[in-house]
Amino acid sequence: MKKQITLAIVLFTCLGAFSQNKSIVDIENELKPLTEKVKTLHAENSNLKSEIGTINSRLSTINNNITNLQNQNKKDSIVISNTASQLGIKIQQTETTATNSISKLDKDVTNNRLYWIIATLATLLLGGVLYWLLGKRIATSKTDVETQIRNTKKTLEEESIKLDSKLVEVLDTQLKLKQEEKLIVSTSSNTEIDHSLALKVADEIVRIHKNLLQMDASTKGLKQLSASVKRIQDNFASNGYELVEMLGKDYNEGMKAAPSFISSEEIETGKQIITRIIKPQVNYKNEMIQSAQIEVSVGE
Repeated sequence: MKKQITLAIVLFTCLGAFSQNKSIVDIENELKPLTEKVKTLHAENSNLKSEIGTINSRLSTINNNITNLQNQNKKDSIVISNTASQLGIKIQQTETTATNSISKLDKDVTNNRLYWIIATLATLLLGGVLYWLLGKRIATSKTDVETQIRNTKKTLEEESIKLDSKLVEVLDTQLKLKQEEKLIVSTSSNTEIDHSLALKVADEIVRIHKNLLQMDASTKGLKQLSASVKRIQDNFASNGYELVEMLGKDYNEGMKAAPSFISSEEIETGKQIITRIIKPQVNYKNEMIQSAQIEVSVGE
């Protein structure tokens, strides 16, 4: 605005200065461009006023919004202050309640702990007494069971000895009959000898020997059975039969036997010992009539 007013003054001054020398027509012609510029300036000024009015209106709206926000902020501050005050009171009340509850709980825990300690000690004491009583009872029962097992085993061994003694007597009788029959047959013909009874006797001798080794020396009838087995072995030998002793001897590949091998940690590494006779080797007049079946333990 100030620039436009200043420009107008300058124009009128120039017009006054040149009016003396120029005609009115010339002046009007010269003033036309200036008049157009003035009109343009007036239009621009009107536009500026309109824009300024719009800006002022917007500023007024913004100021109103700021005022509203300030008022709302004051209200929110009051609400927050009231809420904080209420929360502080509630927190204090909660803290007081929690403190009282913790104090009561601590007291209850202390009492309960004492009760638990007493109950635990009583349980341990009762458990110890029960353990002692059960241990004593189990020991007594174990002793009774072991006694019963020993008695049962002893009874079974005695019965086994009786049966084996009878079997030995039968086999001894059969051997004698077989020997007499063989003498009769040998004088009358050249019939081939039947070794089936001798082989059966050999198997039974091995079995009885194995049982005797596992029995207690005080078992009733054991000595009598041992004497009977010795007698039948002598009779066996007198008929020309030989029962080859292999138990406890070293095994070698040249033996005429069917071995089965088992590992053993009780034998020296690399050694092979015959620890069981399944079937014995039987010779008749120095010729093998039955090969042995044996079990060989191999040291690891």
